[in-house]
Amino acid sequence: MKIYKKNNKALVENNGLFYELEVQDWDQFINRENLYNAIKLDLKQITSISNEPSLETVDAPIGNQEIWAAGVTYLRSKEARMDEAKASGGDVFYNKVYDADRPELFFKATSQRVVGHGDDVNIRKDSSWDVPEPELTLLISSKGTIEGYTIGNDMSSRSIEGENPLYLPQAKVFERCAALGPCIYLSEKPISPETIIEIEINRNGVTQYKDDVAIKMMKRSHTELVEYLFRECDFPKGVFLMTGTCLVPSDEFTLQVGDEVKITIDSIGTLVNFVNKKQ
Repeated sequence: MKIYKKNNKALVENNGLFYELEVQDWDQFINRENLYNAIKLDLKQITSISNEPSLETVDAPIGNQEIWAAGVTYLRSKEARMDEAKASGGDVFYNKVYDADRPELFFKATSQRVVGHGDDVNIRKDSSWDVPEPELTLLISSKGTIEGYTIGNDMSSRSIEGENPLYLPQAKVFERCAALGPCIYLSEKPISPETIIEIEINRNGVTQYKDDVAIKMMKRSHTELVEYLFRECDFPKGVFLMTGTCLVPSDEFTLQVGDEVKITIDSIGTLVNFVNKKQ
């Protein structure tokens, strides 16, 4: 089952049929335990719509939730971040956190800084080395239960983070620094570890980078990340958690204005964004 947010309505795709639900409060709508079953009950009250809706222009499936992120959850991520931090002497910390009991968790964005499918994401004007980070993203209820999954694009400045690990917030948090979408995927069971994440970056119609990975390559489990996130934080409206990436372009690559970023995750769909800079 998939939920799309569009014009204050929820478009629900279930078993090949689409349903349209009026939603007064998106936060309340998605912040429910057993969300999959709750929405199945919602659908019993209505009939499917006759025409398949356009999904080219849908909103980011977020209300007033925060987005958090996990780092160094894949071996390739550890290696990439060690490479970028060598000059500052900060590379040792990424090696340590990969092997530590405590994961790296950091605040990524408020909903104000999040865009949806088809929208522009930003790169910083004061950065010389920028990449997208394709990540399976968890929708977690205020009770700490994993209720759904979406696609996240964690836009990152490798030049700023590489200069000093303490600059991580500036490397990660800026206007249009995150994208979510195109939907929230709901299932009775946890998403399969065989699920594939794929990224493709195109420039002027030419593919600059393309790669994929199975989420089973993650070192840490989703429940482990959620447990640490909720240890000392409350999320009254729920929270989204990006779970990390290992799909990192070579060190010679940096994003340019106009690039197209396509992130596809099995069962969820494809999130497309275009690169820009804050005016």
